[in-house]
Amino acid sequence: MAEGAAGGAPGYVPTRRERARAATVDEIKQTALRLVRERGTTDVPFADVARAMGMTAPALYRYFADRDALLTALLTDAYGDLADALAGAAAQVPEDDLGSRLLVVGRAYRDWARREPQRFALMFGLPVPGYHAPEEGPLTEAAKRAVRNLHGLMTSAAAAGRLGPPLLTGVAEPVAQEMCATQEGWYDDPLPADSYQAMLHLWSLLQGAVTLDAYGHFDWLSEATRDALFDAQVRLGARLAGLPEPPEGA
Repeated sequence: MAEGAAGGAPGYVPTRRERARAATVDEIKQTALRLVRERGTTDVPFADVARAMGMTAPALYRYFADRDALLTALLTDAYGDLADALAGAAAQVPEDDLGSRLLVVGRAYRDWARREPQRFALMFGLPVPGYHAPEEGPLTEAAKRAVRNLHGLMTSAAAAGRLGPPLLTGVAEPVAQEMCATQEGWYDDPLPADSYQAMLHLWSLLQGAVTLDAYGHFDWLSEATRDALFDAQVRLGARLAGLPEPPEGA
């Protein structure tokens, strides 16, 4: 992926050329997101982005190597923004109030998805045909920051002696082996297979509710009802995973 303004030591001031390049890179990304919104698909041709900006496709290659590089940049930004939103929400609650932390992180996730439905679709919607995300690099690091929130709550509860057994404790042997393998490189404190499986169940439960809400499928409900329904979903997820349950009316 082509870079924007060059970084440097603390106090470094980008040159006029670097600032202009960074502004163009940002405009390219915003244009791509606008086309995603207008067309209702994440599969936006590279040439269409150039055309919408009044540029030629070859000119766009001075900023991004190809469509995949642009998608990777969009995904890196999205995961980074989501990670910041979740971390900011968690920081508002004491570390030992695990139930409330789960609730505020869940709400922040839902709020972000409702606020950024196009970026949410890029991350968790239908895969863009032909796109393969890089296995290492800024995108992977941003994704790790975002997905570590639930895992961190689980390990914090375990360290405090407050992680109970998950609602479903049975884990098939092939699943157990993969649960252990997939945690390597992503988490510093691996969870037992049954708790890791429960964490994925919890994420799936919340993801379903967030997706329905972000794409308007709960619009027939009042805002207050949607809020209460989601909070109840978080409490249900806590029971499923063995986490302390968020307090009623929080």
